[in-house]
Parts: sequence; C-alpha cells; structure tokens
Amino acid sequence: MNWEAINAVAQLISSIGVVASLWYLAIQVHRSTRITRLAAQDAASTALRDVTRPFAENAESGRIWRIGLENLEALSPDDKARFFHFAFQFLKAMETIHFHYIYGLEFYWQTRHYLFSERFQEFVAGLDRPAQRLTVANLLGQEKVDK
Repeated sequence: MNWEAINAVAQLISSIGVVASLWYLAIQVHRSTRITRLAAQDAASTALRDVTRPFAENAESGRIWRIGLENLEALSPDDKARFFHFAFQFLKAMETIHFHYIYGLEFYWQTRHYLFSERFQEFVAGLDRPAQRLTVANLLGQEKVDK
C-alpha cells in the first residue's frame, strides 16, 4: 500500500467521522429544542396553577375573587386591594401563557386546536401578536429584542 492509498483511506475515515459528528449534533439539538419547548409549556401551566391555587385553598381569597369578578363595588377598600393584586397576578400568568403561545405553542395550537371548546378557539383566534416581545432578559439588555 503506497502513501496515496493510505492518505485516501485516512480522508475517507475522517469524512465518515465528520458526518457522524454532524448527525450526533443534529440529534442533540433536536432533543434540546424539544426539552425547552416542554419546559416552557410546563412553566406556563405552573404559573396559572400558582395563581389560582389560593382561591381553592383559602375561602376568603376565593370569596374576594368571586365577588370582585361579579361586582367590584361590593368589596371593601382592603378587599379591592387584594382583588387588584389577585387580578394582576392572574393577568401576568395569562400574559406568560400568551407569549408562550405566540413564540412556542403556535404549532401545537394549529395541529390540536380542536381539542378545546369552540368558545376558547374563537378567543385564541382573536388574539393579536404583540408588536414587541418583552421579557425580563431583553428589558435588562441580556437578550436581543425581536422586531
């Protein structure tokens, strides 16, 4: 075997190694993307559970939430303050879910929207994409803002 044949075999082996490395990298990126998507879905549902849990665990919080939704003027000033705090937390959780929908769950929604009520489907269909995605990271200058 001469040096040219040895060189050709070495190049073939290195080419196979490069292809195998790229294949492995592609699999790892795919898995990482999937894990990130699942983590985002879990974070959104956890945020909503954390916001609504006090209404089930504390009768007074549940009472304030129920009355505030039905007739805000029926609440005392202290109860209104608590209701406003609950409403803020609830709406921030919904905003988080909205951003996850816009930037990650849109594909899921397009393929599985039929699993949800017609009324909820109409609600989601009426949502607008935000003009600018605001996150803590891009507000602090640690993440590039989508335009």
